[in-house]
Amino acid sequence: MDSVLHLRIYSPSALTQRAQDVLTASSTVSSLAVVPDASLRPPGDLLMADVPREAANEVIDALRAVGIQDEGAIQIDAVPTWISRHGLQAEVDAPGVGSDAVVWAEVTQKAYEDSELTWSYATFMTLATLIAGIGIVIDSQILLIGAMVLGPEFGAVAAMGLALVRHRRHLLRRATRTLLSGFAIAIVVVAMAALLARALGWIDIAAIEGPRPLTEFIYTPDKWSLIVALIAGAAGVLALTSSRAGGLTGVFISVTTVPAAGNVALGLALGAWNEVLGSSLQLVVNITGMALAGWFTLWIQYTFWRRVAPTRRDAG
Repeated sequence: MDSVLHLRIYSPSALTQRAQDVLTASSTVSSLAVVPDASLRPPGDLLMADVPREAANEVIDALRAVGIQDEGAIQIDAVPTWISRHGLQAEVDAPGVGSDAVVWAEVTQKAYEDSELTWSYATFMTLATLIAGIGIVIDSQILLIGAMVLGPEFGAVAAMGLALVRHRRHLLRRATRTLLSGFAIAIVVVAMAALLARALGWIDIAAIEGPRPLTEFIYTPDKWSLIVALIAGAAGVLALTSSRAGGLTGVFISVTTVPAAGNVALGLALGAWNEVLGSSLQLVVNITGMALAGWFTLWIQYTFWRRVAPTRRDAG
Protein backbone atom coordinates (compact mmCIF):
# COMPACT_ATOMS: atom_id res chain seq x y z
CA MET A 1 0.00 0.00 0.00
CA ASP A 2 1.48 3.36 -1.11
CA SER A 3 0.45 5.52 1.86
CA VAL A 4 3.22 8.12 1.44
CA LEU A 5 3.78 10.29 -1.62
CA HIS A 6 7.08 11.88 -2.61
CA LEU A 7 6.81 15.37 -4.09
CA ARG A 8 9.54 16.68 -6.39
CA ILE A 9 9.12 20.38 -7.08
CA TYR A 10 11.05 22.26 -9.76
CA SER A 11 10.72 25.88 -8.67
CA PRO A 12 11.86 29.14 -10.24
CA SER A 13 14.11 30.96 -7.79
CA ALA A 14 11.54 33.70 -7.27
CA LEU A 15 8.97 31.19 -5.99
CA THR A 16 11.22 28.89 -3.97
CA GLN A 17 10.81 30.67 -0.63
CA ARG A 18 7.02 30.72 -0.95
CA ALA A 19 6.97 27.02 -1.86
CA GLN A 20 9.28 26.24 1.04
CA ASP A 21 6.99 28.16 3.39
CA VAL A 22 4.03 26.08 2.24
CA LEU A 23 5.88 22.85 2.94
CA THR A 24 7.31 23.87 6.30
CA ALA A 25 3.93 25.14 7.47
CA SER A 26 2.29 21.73 7.07
CA SER A 27 2.68 19.26 9.93
CA THR A 28 2.02 16.44 7.46
CA VAL A 29 5.25 17.06 5.53
CA SER A 30 7.61 14.60 7.18
CA SER A 31 10.73 15.10 5.07
CA LEU A 32 11.89 18.22 3.26
CA ALA A 33 15.00 19.03 1.27
CA VAL A 34 15.88 22.09 -0.79
CA VAL A 35 18.67 21.85 -3.36
CA PRO A 36 19.59 25.36 -4.56
CA ASP A 37 20.28 25.90 -8.27
CA ALA A 38 19.58 22.23 -9.05
CA SER A 39 16.99 23.00 -11.73
CA LEU A 40 18.13 24.10 -15.18
CA ARG A 41 14.67 24.28 -16.73
CA PRO A 42 13.20 26.31 -15.24
CA PRO A 43 16.28 28.01 -13.80
CA GLY A 44 15.88 27.64 -10.08
CA ASP A 45 15.79 25.15 -7.26
CA LEU A 46 14.66 21.61 -6.49
CA LEU A 47 12.49 20.88 -3.46
CA MET A 48 11.69 17.36 -2.27
CA ALA A 49 9.10 16.46 0.35
CA ASP A 50 7.21 13.45 1.68
CA VAL A 51 3.54 13.70 2.58
CA PRO A 52 0.88 11.11 3.51
CA ARG A 53 -1.47 10.32 0.66
CA GLU A 54 -4.49 11.51 2.63
CA ALA A 55 -2.94 14.97 3.15
CA ALA A 56 -1.55 15.41 -0.36
CA ASN A 57 -4.43 17.46 -1.80
CA GLU A 58 -4.04 20.26 0.71
CA VAL A 59 -0.29 20.54 0.12
CA ILE A 60 -0.56 20.28 -3.67
CA ASP A 61 -3.35 22.88 -3.81
CA ALA A 62 -1.23 25.27 -1.75
CA LEU A 63 1.72 24.79 -4.11
CA ARG A 64 -0.56 25.39 -7.09
CA ALA A 65 -1.76 28.61 -5.44
CA VAL A 66 1.88 29.76 -5.39
CA GLY A 67 2.00 29.21 -9.16
CA ILE A 68 4.60 26.47 -9.28
CA GLN A 69 2.75 24.61 -12.06
CA ASP A 70 2.83 27.66 -14.36
CA GLU A 71 6.59 28.22 -14.38
CA GLY A 72 7.90 25.00 -12.87
CA ALA A 73 6.62 21.50 -12.18
CA ILE A 74 5.24 19.31 -9.41
CA GLN A 75 5.92 15.59 -9.69
CA ILE A 76 4.13 13.04 -7.51
CA ASP A 77 5.53 9.56 -6.88
CA ALA A 78 4.22 6.81 -4.63
CA VAL A 79 6.61 5.53 -1.97
CA PRO A 80 5.96 1.78 -1.60
CA THR A 81 8.16 1.28 1.48
CA TRP A 82 9.38 3.82 4.02
CA ILE A 83 10.91 3.87 7.52
CA SER A 84 10.47 7.13 9.40
CA ARG A 85 9.21 8.12 12.82
CA HIS A 86 8.37 11.57 11.47
CA GLY A 87 6.52 9.93 8.60
CA LEU A 88 4.47 7.89 11.05
CA GLN A 89 3.59 11.01 13.01
CA ALA A 90 2.59 12.78 9.79
CA GLU A 91 0.18 9.95 9.03
CA VAL A 92 -1.31 10.34 12.51
CA ASP A 93 -1.77 14.09 11.91
CA ALA A 94 -3.34 13.54 8.48
CA PRO A 95 -7.10 12.88 8.15
CA GLY A 96 -8.51 9.55 7.12
CA VAL A 97 -6.71 6.51 5.73
CA GLY A 98 -4.24 6.57 2.86
CA SER A 99 -5.88 3.77 0.89
CA ASP A 100 -9.19 5.68 0.93
CA ALA A 101 -7.73 9.06 -0.02
CA VAL A 102 -8.30 10.56 -3.46
CA VAL A 103 -5.33 12.49 -4.84
CA TRP A 104 -7.16 14.69 -7.31
CA ALA A 105 -4.10 15.64 -9.35
CA GLU A 106 -3.36 11.95 -9.87
CA VAL A 107 -6.95 11.06 -10.75
CA THR A 108 -7.34 14.00 -13.13
CA GLN A 109 -4.18 13.15 -15.05
CA LYS A 110 -5.30 9.54 -15.40
CA ALA A 111 -8.72 10.69 -16.59
CA TYR A 112 -7.15 12.76 -19.35
CA GLU A 113 -4.94 9.83 -20.38
CA ASP A 114 -7.76 7.27 -20.36
CA SER A 115 -10.16 9.52 -22.28
CA GLU A 116 -7.84 10.28 -25.19
CA LEU A 117 -8.96 8.88 -28.54
CA THR A 118 -5.86 7.08 -29.75
CA TRP A 119 -5.10 4.38 -32.27
CA SER A 120 -4.59 1.85 -29.47
CA TYR A 121 -7.91 2.82 -27.81
CA ALA A 122 -9.84 2.35 -31.07
CA THR A 123 -7.99 -0.89 -31.78
CA PHE A 124 -8.72 -2.40 -28.37
CA MET A 125 -12.35 -1.35 -28.67
CA THR A 126 -12.63 -2.91 -32.12
CA LEU A 127 -10.90 -6.15 -31.14
CA ALA A 128 -13.08 -6.45 -28.03
CA THR A 129 -16.22 -5.92 -30.09
CA LEU A 130 -15.07 -8.48 -32.67
CA ILE A 131 -14.59 -11.05 -29.93
CA ALA A 132 -18.01 -10.16 -28.55
CA GLY A 133 -19.56 -10.60 -32.01
CA ILE A 134 -18.08 -14.08 -32.32
CA GLY A 135 -19.24 -14.91 -28.81
CA ILE A 136 -22.78 -13.86 -29.76
CA VAL A 137 -22.80 -15.99 -32.93
CA ILE A 138 -21.66 -19.13 -31.11
CA ASP A 139 -23.50 -18.23 -27.87
CA SER A 140 -20.36 -18.28 -25.72
CA GLN A 141 -20.29 -16.49 -22.37
CA ILE A 142 -16.54 -17.08 -22.09
CA LEU A 143 -15.88 -14.99 -25.19
CA LEU A 144 -18.21 -12.26 -23.97
CA ILE A 145 -16.35 -12.08 -20.66
CA GLY A 146 -13.06 -11.86 -22.55
CA ALA A 147 -14.47 -9.03 -24.65
CA MET A 148 -15.63 -7.16 -21.52
CA VAL A 149 -12.18 -7.35 -19.96
CA LEU A 150 -10.46 -6.24 -23.17
CA GLY A 151 -12.71 -3.22 -23.74
CA PRO A 152 -11.08 0.12 -22.72
CA GLU A 153 -14.27 2.17 -22.39
CA PHE A 154 -14.52 2.44 -18.60
CA GLY A 155 -11.73 4.99 -18.38
CA ALA A 156 -13.69 7.41 -20.56
CA VAL A 157 -16.89 6.75 -18.59
CA ALA A 158 -15.11 7.52 -15.30
CA ALA A 159 -13.59 10.65 -16.84
CA MET A 160 -17.11 11.92 -17.60
CA GLY A 161 -18.01 11.63 -13.92
CA LEU A 162 -14.81 13.40 -12.86
CA ALA A 163 -15.44 16.19 -15.37
CA LEU A 164 -18.87 16.81 -13.87
CA VAL A 165 -17.54 16.91 -10.30
CA ARG A 166 -14.52 19.11 -11.06
CA HIS A 167 -16.36 21.29 -13.61
CA ARG A 168 -13.97 20.51 -16.46
CA ARG A 169 -15.90 21.05 -19.67
CA HIS A 170 -12.95 20.19 -21.87
CA LEU A 171 -12.54 16.82 -20.16
CA LEU A 172 -16.28 16.12 -20.49
CA ARG A 173 -16.22 16.88 -24.23
CA ARG A 174 -13.06 14.83 -24.67
CA ALA A 175 -14.41 11.80 -22.79
CA THR A 176 -17.78 11.91 -24.54
CA ARG A 177 -16.15 12.22 -27.95
CA THR A 178 -13.79 9.33 -27.23
CA LEU A 179 -16.59 7.10 -25.97
CA LEU A 180 -18.92 7.77 -28.90
CA SER A 181 -16.16 7.60 -31.51
CA GLY A 182 -14.71 4.41 -30.08
CA PHE A 183 -18.05 2.61 -30.14
CA ALA A 184 -18.89 3.99 -33.60
CA ILE A 185 -15.59 2.80 -35.06
CA ALA A 186 -15.93 -0.63 -33.47
CA ILE A 187 -19.54 -1.08 -34.59
CA VAL A 188 -18.73 -0.09 -38.20
CA VAL A 189 -15.74 -2.45 -38.40
CA VAL A 190 -17.62 -5.37 -36.85
CA ALA A 191 -20.64 -4.75 -39.09
CA MET A 192 -18.34 -4.88 -42.15
CA ALA A 193 -16.79 -8.10 -40.86
CA ALA A 194 -20.27 -9.54 -40.34
CA LEU A 195 -21.26 -8.62 -43.91
CA LEU A 196 -18.16 -10.42 -45.17
CA ALA A 197 -18.95 -13.46 -43.03
CA ARG A 198 -22.51 -13.43 -44.35
CA ALA A 199 -21.26 -13.30 -47.94
CA LEU A 200 -19.02 -16.28 -47.24
CA GLY A 201 -21.96 -18.19 -45.82
CA TRP A 202 -20.53 -18.38 -42.33
CA ILE A 203 -23.44 -16.65 -40.58
CA ASP A 204 -27.04 -15.70 -41.28
CA ILE A 205 -29.78 -13.88 -39.44
CA ALA A 206 -30.74 -17.06 -37.60
CA ALA A 207 -27.37 -16.88 -35.82
CA ILE A 208 -28.56 -13.93 -33.75
CA GLU A 209 -32.34 -14.24 -33.86
CA GLY A 210 -32.44 -17.88 -32.81
CA PRO A 211 -32.41 -19.09 -29.18
CA ARG A 212 -29.36 -17.80 -27.28
CA PRO A 213 -29.86 -18.78 -23.64
CA LEU A 214 -26.32 -17.85 -22.59
CA THR A 215 -26.10 -14.42 -24.23
CA GLU A 216 -29.65 -13.10 -24.46
CA PHE A 217 -29.00 -10.71 -21.55
CA ILE A 218 -27.13 -8.31 -23.85
CA TYR A 219 -30.23 -7.28 -25.82
CA THR A 220 -32.94 -7.44 -23.15
CA PRO A 221 -32.35 -4.48 -20.81
CA ASP A 222 -34.40 -4.31 -17.63
CA LYS A 223 -34.22 -2.82 -14.14
CA TRP A 224 -31.36 -5.15 -13.25
CA SER A 225 -29.27 -3.77 -16.10
CA LEU A 226 -29.48 -0.29 -14.59
CA ILE A 227 -28.85 -1.54 -11.05
CA VAL A 228 -25.76 -3.48 -12.11
CA ALA A 229 -24.48 -0.48 -14.09
CA LEU A 230 -24.89 1.80 -11.07
CA ILE A 231 -23.11 -0.61 -8.73
CA ALA A 232 -20.33 -1.29 -11.25
CA GLY A 233 -19.82 2.43 -11.90
CA ALA A 234 -19.45 3.18 -8.21
CA ALA A 235 -17.11 0.23 -7.68
CA GLY A 236 -15.02 1.14 -10.70
CA VAL A 237 -14.51 4.72 -9.59
CA LEU A 238 -13.54 3.57 -6.10
CA ALA A 239 -11.01 1.18 -7.63
CA LEU A 240 -9.53 3.96 -9.76
CA THR A 241 -9.34 6.60 -7.04
CA SER A 242 -8.07 4.51 -4.15
CA SER A 243 -4.73 2.75 -3.85
CA ARG A 244 -6.56 -0.58 -3.93
CA ALA A 245 -7.45 -1.20 -7.58
CA GLY A 246 -7.95 -4.95 -7.41
CA GLY A 247 -11.69 -4.73 -7.98
CA LEU A 248 -11.52 -3.09 -11.41
CA THR A 249 -11.50 -6.34 -13.36
CA GLY A 250 -14.74 -7.33 -11.67
CA VAL A 251 -16.30 -4.12 -12.98
CA PHE A 252 -15.24 -4.92 -16.54
CA ILE A 253 -17.01 -8.28 -16.50
CA SER A 254 -20.16 -6.94 -14.85
CA VAL A 255 -21.44 -4.50 -17.46
CA THR A 256 -22.33 -5.47 -21.03
CA THR A 257 -21.25 -2.40 -22.97
CA VAL A 258 -18.93 -4.09 -25.50
CA PRO A 259 -21.18 -7.15 -26.04
CA ALA A 260 -24.13 -4.83 -26.63
CA ALA A 261 -22.09 -2.93 -29.22
CA GLY A 262 -21.18 -6.22 -30.89
CA ASN A 263 -24.82 -7.20 -31.07
CA VAL A 264 -25.70 -3.82 -32.57
CA ALA A 265 -23.10 -4.38 -35.28
CA LEU A 266 -24.39 -7.87 -36.08
CA GLY A 267 -27.97 -6.62 -36.13
CA LEU A 268 -27.08 -3.84 -38.57
CA ALA A 269 -25.24 -6.23 -40.87
CA LEU A 270 -27.96 -8.89 -40.86
CA GLY A 271 -31.01 -6.65 -40.71
CA ALA A 272 -32.11 -7.81 -37.25
CA TRP A 273 -33.61 -4.50 -36.15
CA ASN A 274 -35.07 -5.80 -32.89
CA GLU A 275 -31.56 -6.79 -31.87
CA VAL A 276 -30.24 -3.36 -32.82
CA LEU A 277 -32.90 -1.60 -30.78
CA GLY A 278 -32.59 -3.82 -27.70
CA SER A 279 -28.80 -3.74 -27.65
CA SER A 280 -28.66 0.02 -28.29
CA LEU A 281 -30.94 0.54 -25.31
CA GLN A 282 -28.77 -1.80 -23.23
CA LEU A 283 -25.69 0.18 -24.23
CA VAL A 284 -27.28 3.53 -23.33
CA VAL A 285 -28.56 2.21 -19.98
CA ASN A 286 -25.16 0.80 -19.04
CA ILE A 287 -23.12 3.86 -19.99
CA THR A 288 -25.60 6.28 -18.40
CA GLY A 289 -25.80 4.22 -15.22
CA MET A 290 -22.02 3.96 -14.87
CA ALA A 291 -21.47 7.66 -15.60
CA LEU A 292 -24.10 8.75 -13.06
CA ALA A 293 -22.79 6.36 -10.40
CA GLY A 294 -19.22 7.49 -11.08
CA TRP A 295 -20.22 11.14 -10.79
CA PHE A 296 -22.10 10.56 -7.53
CA THR A 297 -19.28 8.51 -6.00
CA LEU A 298 -16.69 11.14 -6.92
CA TRP A 299 -18.94 13.90 -5.60
CA ILE A 300 -19.21 12.13 -2.24
CA GLN A 301 -15.43 11.69 -2.09
CA TYR A 302 -14.78 15.28 -3.15
CA THR A 303 -17.24 16.69 -0.61
CA PHE A 304 -15.88 14.49 2.18
CA TRP A 305 -12.22 15.44 1.69
CA ARG A 306 -13.02 19.15 1.37
CA ARG A 307 -14.64 18.97 4.80
CA VAL A 308 -11.95 16.83 6.39
CA ALA A 309 -9.04 19.16 5.56
CA PRO A 310 -10.44 22.23 7.37
CA THR A 311 -11.34 20.01 10.33
CA ARG A 312 -7.77 18.80 10.55
CA ARG A 313 -6.40 22.35 10.35
CA ASP A 314 -8.77 23.54 13.07
CA ALA A 315 -7.79 20.61 15.29
CA GLY A 316 -4.12 21.39 14.80
